[in-house]
Formats: sequence, structure tokens, C-alpha cells
Amino acid sequence: MDRGSSDGQMSRKVWGRRNFLTMGFASVAAVVLPGRVGAGELRGAAEAVAAGAVRGDAARSAGGGGKKAAAGGGGAMTIRQVIDALQADIPGAPFPKTVDTIKAGDPEQPVKGIVTTMFATDAVITKAIDLGANFIIAHEPTFYNHLDETDWLGDDAVLTYKKALLNKHGIVVWRFHDGIHQHRPDGVRMGVMEALGWDKYYSADDPPLVVMPAASLGEIMEQVKKSLGIDKLKYIGDPSQSCRRIVFSPGAAGGRAQIAAIRKYDPDLFICGELNEWETSEYVRDARYQGKKLSLIVLGHSVSEEGGMQWLLRVLKEKAPGVPATHVSSGEAFAWG
Repeated sequence: MDRGSSDGQMSRKVWGRRNFLTMGFASVAAVVLPGRVGAGELRGAAEAVAAGAVRGDAARSAGGGGKKAAAGGGGAMTIRQVIDALQADIPGAPFPKTVDTIKAGDPEQPVKGIVTTMFATDAVITKAIDLGANFIIAHEPTFYNHLDETDWLGDDAVLTYKKALLNKHGIVVWRFHDGIHQHRPDGVRMGVMEALGWDKYYSADDPPLVVMPAASLGEIMEQVKKSLGIDKLKYIGDPSQSCRRIVFSPGAAGGRAQIAAIRKYDPDLFICGELNEWETSEYVRDARYQGKKLSLIVLGHSVSEEGGMQWLLRVLKEKAPGVPATHVSSGEAFAWG
């Protein structure tokens, strides 16, 4: 879960979540997520799911391997072939133990269009349908837990609706988490670094470390909010503190890994996507009490990694030439009261 600007200036391009500009291959279009599909339209499909016509177990076949021949004749590339092509350049992939598996649908069908996103929400699925895409590549879980296990939910109405929506429109969902992080460079890190204009500071020897011209914590927060389209963020520190060494830890690496990175790199500022509030933030508070000039910014999980799913479009252009691909932002789940 876990890349510019020049002359040390703190801003370059805006990468907004809410009015995210999509870099598709056929066109460049603003993506606005639609409202939910009417329940009546999906009632029949939902009943089929509840009866077992759509089985989660069958949907969880591993991403790699499988048939190579395109389904339906012709020269059309199958979804399975797209998955295989994406994994071809990743060391060790496909992995024997991984969450990068098919979550729904038949990957042997020809690919009509691809949507990349952080979360395959109902709204993202509906947008994929509107775009004529039948393949969603999501970075995070689809069914509300890390392994996308659904047995514990039984015939839950929210789960049934989502499965019915996918089944009705023949949509395949594949999670691309472990692989994109194992890409060299890490695709998620590189995508967000580019969005921030910090890719010029990237070092393959120390990927988490950004050493940049000094700027105040307050200036960095404003630049991050503008570049990533964030209205508000959490922070610990003095906005006037000068920061030059930054450790960037996208997603939710966990307290031990986050604190280990702080100890290793001794940064002025640690930026992460998400944390447990009894771990890294408490370590930073104690460090500051002891006189250390260490600050913390918490971006939010989705925004800290979403740039990687936009970065993936460039790879798809090479691996699946001619297939329309669009990034659809799943957006922020929370509002500030």
C-alpha cells in the first residue's frame, strides 16, 4: 500500500480528485461519477446472485496464466491477456500468494475497454458501464476486506446489489495491488511523485526519501493540497518549520514500517496515506516533545495512491494498444463536518 518542478518552486500542475482529468487513449475527458442504478433494473440479476448464479469462489481465479487464445474469434485481446501482459515485467509475478486476483467476471472474454481506479465502488462500476468498458483494474479491495472474502456477508443486500450490477453487465474486476508496488519503479509511488512534481527528486537507491529545496511545512501542505486536490489534511508540526528531507509512505504501511522509515531516514517531514492513531502519530508527538524537529502529514489512503492508477494508463497504452482506457477516481469516502 504502499514522481517536476524547477528552481525549488513549490507548485507545478494540479492533479484534482474531484474534477479529475482522464488521460484515456482515445480522448481526454472529465470523469464525473453518476448516481446509483435503480434497484428495480437489477432485481432479476440480484435474485440470480442470491441463488448462486454468480459465485464469488469462481470469480477468484488467480490473475496470471490461463488461456491465451482470444475469445470470440478475431484478433481481439482477452482480459486475461491484458493481465498477463501487465504482469510480464514485474519480478516474480504472478505471485503464488497474492491479493492480485479476479474478483468478478470472466477474464477470457475480449476486452472492450478498461477503467483504472482505487476502489471498484458501485459508482465507478456504473461509470465503466457508461464508458462501454468491461474490465476494471482496482488497487484496493472490492468486497470490503483485504482478501475480498464474501462468505461472512451471506446474502447481504449491499453485496448482492454490487455482484448483480457486475454480473448484469459482464464486468471483470481484477485487483492490481502487489504487482504495481513490485514494479520497478513502484508504479504507485512514481504516479503520486509525478502528481506532486517531485519525480525529479526520486532516487532508485532510496525510493521513500525525497530531498528537495527547503520549504516550510505550511508551504508544503498548501502545495500538496493543490496538487492532489485535497481540501483538508491532518498534520502534526509547526507550519513555519523548514523541511528538506521528506519520507513519503503512500497507503497504509502500518505503524512499525512507518516508524522504521522515520528511524532510518531521519526526515524533517513524514507523509503517509493512512495510520492507526495509536502508532505513528503518537511516536511523532513524543519525538517533538523531546525536541526533535519531526512533522507529520496524513493525506488519506485513496489520494495517497490514486496517482499510481493514473500512471498505469501509460503502461496499458503499451501493453494493450488500441484498447480504450480511462482512469476514474473513486474519490474520498469521507466529508468533513
